[in-house]
Amino acid sequence: MAVFAIGDLHLPARQKPMDIFGPHWKDHFQRISADWTERVAPEDTVLLPGDISWAMQLEEAGEDLAAIGRLPGKKILLRGNHDYWWSAIGRVRRALAEGMYALQNDSLLLDGHLYAGSRGWMLPGPESDADDLRIYNRERMRLEMSLRNARARDAEMPITALMHYPPMTEEHPGFSDLLEQYGVADCVYGHLHGPAIHGGVRGLRNGVRYHQVSCDGLDFKLYLLYPDEERVGE
Repeated sequence: MAVFAIGDLHLPARQKPMDIFGPHWKDHFQRISADWTERVAPEDTVLLPGDISWAMQLEEAGEDLAAIGRLPGKKILLRGNHDYWWSAIGRVRRALAEGMYALQNDSLLLDGHLYAGSRGWMLPGPESDADDLRIYNRERMRLEMSLRNARARDAEMPITALMHYPPMTEEHPGFSDLLEQYGVADCVYGHLHGPAIHGGVRGLRNGVRYHQVSCDGLDFKLYLLYPDEERVGE
């Protein structure tokens, strides 16, 4: 069972044309869907770390969620900063098709993999105001709540963390101390676009592997996080 990741689908619930952000975004979901359908088997899992739909209300997001649900594999969703449609978690989960899961302040054990995560926020800096610092500290609490929930499920299993905002930068450790403390093996995140993508932290840092998976940085193809060993060996 392989695990893939792709962030920032920005599906057009309000018919927002993404190519206003550049011609490379033209028909982006059709390109993602073609790659997804070709590579993902029904038993695989796809991680979606936020900014899933432009919808403002859950009802408006229904078509976008259904489009994702029709694609092969299981899906794990996390809220991004533009997912205004994401309301009470119970309502969100009831709106999801079978095989779709939403993470919020908790964790998920699925097919031998342990998942946790939180949206995150802009990391503190000289221009941070009181509201930004309040939200950042709240998100740290939420991430720790999710990681504790994961550790209650299994004390030793490596955790795969989903975040939307970059969890750390070269200049600021951000959320990395929590990821290290709770034994996170891999952290996928999105949020960055355009040239900013290349500034995202990648690779192994203090035992945690970081993966930047915004879809435009992946040429609108899924990122293979954990391969299916049986298929690799064929």
